[in-house]
Amino acid sequence: MAKHSPSNYLDIGNLGEDLTVQWLVSQGWIILHRQWHSRWGEIDIIAEYTNPENGTYPPQLPILAFVEVKTRSQGSWDRGGRDAIANTKQMKIYRTAQAFISKYPEKAAYTCRFDVALVNYALLTDTSRNDNSYQKLISQAINNYYLCLQEYIPDAFNSPTE
Repeated sequence: MAKHSPSNYLDIGNLGEDLTVQWLVSQGWIILHRQWHSRWGEIDIIAEYTNPENGTYPPQLPILAFVEVKTRSQGSWDRGGRDAIANTKQMKIYRTAQAFISKYPEKAAYTCRFDVALVNYALLTDTSRNDNSYQKLISQAINNYYLCLQEYIPDAFNSPTE
């Protein structure tokens, strides 16, 4: 496999986020922010979902999702990014979400959750271009890479504790 420089990792991470955004939009989500920063850290994607009127009373509040995207090559050491969402990382995301709500208090009543998107990538080859050996939510060939949103985990963690 080709060597990756730190800038390539950023590019691959951004491509994974792009793919996740495409999938979220296709599911009816509105993307509010990408790579939103506070002094505590960064949230990859902040998205809002407003439930259509479905006859429930009272009407459901919109959902605000703080999405962490982990883009990894297949067979990565951290189980596709799952192990990278440890309590320390959860706390950074939680604090950053609190900063977001402080800046946008009109969203404070929304139902908030913390989602994780696991994206796999491989260098684009003839075999990866036609690989249907594993389930995927969405996939795409971008630049020299084949990316697929392997798993989207809604409400992946609750309010972490210090």
